[in-house]
Amino acid sequence: MPAIPTLSALLDAGESLTSDGALATELEVRGCNLDDPLWSAKVLLEQPGLIRDVHRDYFAAGARIATTASYQATPQGFAGRGMTEQEALDLVALSVQLAGEARRDHLAHHPEAGPLFIAGSVGPYGAYLADGSEYRGDYALTPAEFRTFHRPRLEALADAGADVLACETLPSFAEAQALAELTRDLGVESWFSFSLRDAGHISDGTPLAAVAELLNAESHVAAVGVNCVPLALVAPALTSLRGGTGKPLVAYPNSGETYDPGTKTWDAAPAAATAPAALADGVPAWQALGARIIGGCCRTTPTDISAVAGHIHR
Repeated sequence: MPAIPTLSALLDAGESLTSDGALATELEVRGCNLDDPLWSAKVLLEQPGLIRDVHRDYFAAGARIATTASYQATPQGFAGRGMTEQEALDLVALSVQLAGEARRDHLAHHPEAGPLFIAGSVGPYGAYLADGSEYRGDYALTPAEFRTFHRPRLEALADAGADVLACETLPSFAEAQALAELTRDLGVESWFSFSLRDAGHISDGTPLAAVAELLNAESHVAAVGVNCVPLALVAPALTSLRGGTGKPLVAYPNSGETYDPGTKTWDAAPAAATAPAALADGVPAWQALGARIIGGCCRTTPTDISAVAGHIHR
């Protein structure tokens, strides 16, 4: 396959890109039980072909970015299954391979759809803990400990051919600092997206403007934004970020339901009055605020992404 332009080159050229939606939702639809500390990463062990199929469905829906099944795929997590570090990193590499196979399959039938990107998902330390702390940011590691935790997976994703690293659902400013340093050292394009305490602060209480200023200085960071957040928080959060960076913004919120990390359940209570009625309904306002990569997170589907892609194409 011919070399594709970098993500930042497309964004600099004025393009907006649709990213994919939830991976776990679609795996559950296909019969996977994800009640497990490894979450969707367990499917890399059990039924990897299903992951490739979900990526293919999102490309068919109009997504131009496939996010790998590596959010909770860490050597520490797989060690609980008796796996060595190398076996775990081989599974991280497999997540990139599966997305690559889906991309090749899609482009073979739709060559006009490209370029398509593979984003290596890098979940926070809190995702490995599997206790909801990626929505609180209440863990404390030293900078060296953060780097030791994240480096092997980052290297495995980059070596396997991920086009960009998606450092996502980040709740911690200190963790974002460590990941910015690591991705800079690796020389791999990245985007950084955060979970939120409210419209002006990430989950550990750091102002979004401070996060934006941190990453604005990193030339390898292609975009900054939010993910796994309620629809109502996207527009005010993007406004807060725009105050600290001129970089393109990224937004991929949840479907509109509310997640309880304690019970690991979703509440379909009525959305806030300020929320878009559906994911795609928010796209015009988010684009006006500078969002150039837009997709979905938990509980969103290929149907939702098709609607997002329709707005972006228009």
